[in-house]
Amino acid sequence: MPTVPGEVVCVTGAGGFIASWLVKLLLEKGYTVRGTVRNPDDPKNSHLRELEGADERLVLCKANLDDYESLREAINGCSGVFHTASPVTDDPEQMVEPAVVGTKNVITAAAEAKVRRVVLTSSIGAVYMDPNRAPDKVVDESCWSDLEFCKNTKNWYCYGKAVAEQAAWDSAKDLGVDLVVINPVLVLGPLLQPTVNASVLHILKYLTGSAKTYANSVQAYVHVKDVALAHILLFESPAASGRHLCAESVLHRAEVVDILAKFFPEYPIPTKCSDEKNPRKKPYKFSNKKLKDLGLDFTPVKQSLYDTVKSLQENGHLPVPTQTDEPIRIVS
Repeated sequence: MPTVPGEVVCVTGAGGFIASWLVKLLLEKGYTVRGTVRNPDDPKNSHLRELEGADERLVLCKANLDDYESLREAINGCSGVFHTASPVTDDPEQMVEPAVVGTKNVITAAAEAKVRRVVLTSSIGAVYMDPNRAPDKVVDESCWSDLEFCKNTKNWYCYGKAVAEQAAWDSAKDLGVDLVVINPVLVLGPLLQPTVNASVLHILKYLTGSAKTYANSVQAYVHVKDVALAHILLFESPAASGRHLCAESVLHRAEVVDILAKFFPEYPIPTKCSDEKNPRKKPYKFSNKKLKDLGLDFTPVKQSLYDTVKSLQENGHLPVPTQTDEPIRIVS
């Protein structure tokens, strides 16, 4: 429960995939939430108003990351800030500067409001992209993406995430703000928002027939509810500090399509790899010990994949085939 009943916290970018779950769980715990969105009246934010407790304890505030005054108004009077808002694009002009400027504005507004703690949603993109890392090295919170490598490969999303997180650490140190960071991997699970976000689209393409093959690559996955719970753990746990890698499993794409095919054989899930010449990529090792030590129990990746597909069906993003068989039950 909140330290004080009705404790007020701010969630930036409240309509997003992770943020919507965060707002939902904060309301369930009794917090009063100020969620920043570009347009509170936009129908795409209506799912937030339908959450349990929203009528009494949710206020949607019109704010933009580049508009300091709008952020200051939303954050003033809050005891904590969850900064989840960030551009998701590989366009350098739309990704890098807005991410850095927005993060600095949030940290500055949080300092002015004297909030207890800021929880920043960073990314594995700020951690993983390093061509010089040894294959057997464990990816953990000490790892940072190589900025030159990101620039040379035009991976502006990872570059933007890394420089925005570094800007947050620098600003927090200068202004005396208690900052903790979460670095989620690719996030799956049920959608609360009406649109399909980029990480879930990664799975949807394997079910619609639009992807005829799968890549010879590996990816780390985590359930969206776990990511939202981790944010709250980091805010409420006095001992939490630094960065926190939020990941449950690393799978090769072949394992992903195999799991999907076993649960949902009625869909045209690809069976061939687009690269059959090179050796199969091996999953990297990672550590999620910091979040486990704080008490987070991760949802198995099979459940995450199953929940994602069921949600896509229930929200009308994926046709539900006619079948008479009993639904598959998940056992971890």
